[in-house]
Amino acid sequence: MTFARLVLAAAALAILAACASVPMAATERDFAAKEFAKPSRGKAALYVYRNESIAGTVKMSLQLDGALLGETGPRTFHWVTLAPGKHTLVGKAENESVVKFIAASGQNVFVWQEVKMGILSAENRLELVDEQAGRAGVAECEMAEASAN
Repeated sequence: MTFARLVLAAAALAILAACASVPMAATERDFAAKEFAKPSRGKAALYVYRNESIAGTVKMSLQLDGALLGETGPRTFHWVTLAPGKHTLVGKAENESVVKFIAASGQNVFVWQEVKMGILSAENRLELVDEQAGRAGVAECEMAEASAN
């Protein structure tokens, strides 16, 4: 009976671990993103980070201007270049969180995806943060592979 419980517990852990995994970017891209270089003229960069471990089994999707950017898991971030101008970022979990921002040429924009426990699952809240807070948050994370680059 004990062996059966052990097998069941191992299977449950494997399922939970699989739920939280998101495709990860190559280590070289992670290091490059964490240099926080200013984007080239005519471009801006967006960093979206989730530096919390709460709701570690829950993936949350991100949409940038209506297109899938990728998914976040605990302690992950996305880094993508984009055209300067107005943009809309949507985080989807049990709820939807929307942040609208204007990216200037040569600017790094940082958005924190805060995670809270909801009624049935985790909820998210997107918040624009300053560069100092953004760099610190990204430094705690590993880069997830974006769906769109």
